[in-house]
Amino acid sequence: MKKNILYTLALLLGLFFINSCENVLEEDVYSELDPDGLFNDIIGAEAVLHAAYAESQLNGWNGKSLLNLEEWCTDIEWETGGGENRTAVQMINFTWDASTGWITDLMWRGPFRGVRDANTILDNIEESTLSDSEKKLIRAEARFVRATEYYYMYTYFGPVPLRTSATQEMELPRASEQEMLTFLETEFSEIIADLPDPGDEKLYGRAHKGAATAFLCKFYLASKQWQKCADAASDLINMNYYELYPDYRELFKVENERNKEYIWVHQAVVEGLGNNYINGAFPINFSIEPKSGFTWTSNMRNWAAQYRLYDSFYNSFEEGDQRKDLIISEFINKKGETVSLLNANNTRSFKWWPDVNAQGNDHGNDIPQIRYADILLARAEALNELNGPNQESIDLINMVRNRANLGDISVADFASKEELRDHILNERGWEFYSERKRRQDLIRHGKFVSSARERGITNAQDFHVRMPIPQVEIDANPMCEQNPGY
Repeated sequence: MKKNILYTLALLLGLFFINSCENVLEEDVYSELDPDGLFNDIIGAEAVLHAAYAESQLNGWNGKSLLNLEEWCTDIEWETGGGENRTAVQMINFTWDASTGWITDLMWRGPFRGVRDANTILDNIEESTLSDSEKKLIRAEARFVRATEYYYMYTYFGPVPLRTSATQEMELPRASEQEMLTFLETEFSEIIADLPDPGDEKLYGRAHKGAATAFLCKFYLASKQWQKCADAASDLINMNYYELYPDYRELFKVENERNKEYIWVHQAVVEGLGNNYINGAFPINFSIEPKSGFTWTSNMRNWAAQYRLYDSFYNSFEEGDQRKDLIISEFINKKGETVSLLNANNTRSFKWWPDVNAQGNDHGNDIPQIRYADILLARAEALNELNGPNQESIDLINMVRNRANLGDISVADFASKEELRDHILNERGWEFYSERKRRQDLIRHGKFVSSARERGITNAQDFHVRMPIPQVEIDANPMCEQNPGY
């Protein structure tokens, strides 16, 4: 059996008990994982699998930071204050480069660690003594983790080196565009049959048919393969498992997570791996949100970093849109004074509604990566690109609008494909703000750079639709070429 598992072993749950504080070199080891037999036992194999999942589950500081990386460079959100402002300024002003630490750590190193752990499983699982059914499931889950990591890296950087085994050379060139597209399509398509139905997975947070199908749909959307995107969305809809949560304003609260709108989530727990976003959304000296009566408590944190929304976005909502209700426009401070946040690019997203059981920085709100609403709007967009304004696209959009307490739109409202395309982009902004989707949506619609220029960002250039390959990777792997412009 291959032994390329050394890095992963550091993440596993081997327990070492020290018998004597006076002589720590002579400890008694009551339990440890045996590398030679690791994949001959379902517990050992799943330990490596869980390590791979852990790398792909961005929560805590990393999850919040990655979310912000894809929001601060858009027309929805910006930031001031705190230590993270150093990175925020780069993203807001389009001055990021190959040395930007968050890009290196969150967009490159983190995903490749998940790829590494998945490859460790795939390199070793066939030679294990597990049953055929156990092998099939673990293999499919490992491929799922690896494919999702490569999907996100593709949306950041374009093609990257495709590491499909730990036995490959350390230095690899970047895949071609077609190689990357073929790999992602093949991986997501092939594993669907081997994964359990949604709701039947062994543990919440492990892969299932719904998640793989949803990522396949999102991959086709990102690569503008419209018919395939529409078909994958239809496949997921026809599972008859997912549905829109009835009240958008309640959807993201801790007590309502694990609902049937959430297809794939980054899980958060209030013990060091929580959702950190709301700490930066609280205005300084925040005490009470007057509409809901929510009151800040001392078990929470209010950071110096301040996550703010642009007035142009806040004012773009239609009257009565309940999605706007999760944006606060005023608050009561600690002196009992009402403070307006309007007309200063200063309204705040409270989408990740504060968790009353928060522990310091950590709130328990899971962050959905793909929601059912995303799939409905993906099919609507794909059908419009194929056929122009059509009744099914309108019906799908209206499902999302009606949940937000808005009236129907009609085919007659749109004279062209371009007009409906623009509406879909707006609808996605209102639906998915603060969910790490705006950058990708603007890029797909060809408005990422132009919208930045409209905000006065003179540094924005066409090459910014892709992030720079981190300089540390270029230095370590001369075969990996930098993206143009950096």
